[in-house]
Amino acid sequence: MPLTREKAQLMSASEIDRTIVRLAHEVLEKTEDLDQLAFIGIRRRGVPMAQRLAAKIAMLEKREIPVGVLDINLYRDDLTTVDIKPVVSSTEIPFSVQGKDIILTDDVLYTGRTVRAALDALFDHGRPARVQLLVLIDRGHRELPIEAKFVGRVVQTSDVEIIEVKFQEIDGMEKVLLVEKATATEA
Repeated sequence: MPLTREKAQLMSASEIDRTIVRLAHEVLEKTEDLDQLAFIGIRRRGVPMAQRLAAKIAMLEKREIPVGVLDINLYRDDLTTVDIKPVVSSTEIPFSVQGKDIILTDDVLYTGRTVRAALDALFDHGRPARVQLLVLIDRGHRELPIEAKFVGRVVQTSDVEIIEVKFQEIDGMEKVLLVEKATATEA
């Protein structure tokens, strides 16, 4: 039996694409020096976000924006509850972050703990001039004073609801779902 049940589809593939186009335009409007701009995606679903944003900006501005991949598993404050041996993927940042205007990307902003871990991991690679957060969905329930500068959509959720983002590159499908944790009698 599944541990969750689908309540609603929040975004289709075309809605996700339109939102990423809008976010790319917002980034361009609020970036003074595109030569200093770089995207770093938080592994897993922040990575396709970063890649897609860089591709949209490349189409619009005819210039490449560097993209990096950040693995935060060893920086998490809940490391002992994740698994006995957490899976560590590689961080791939093929450029110096020193003095860069970094846009950290993720699919869903929830408690803020993932972003805190990402900042710790990022600063181990140097000191950017500025770090801004971009997320597809902000679902509230913050436990840390972290706020996204660029937000695709704000979705108010309850404690038993979960936002599931599905990207073609990872999941073989493209959509955003609102799901609910199943009760013991449902599971």
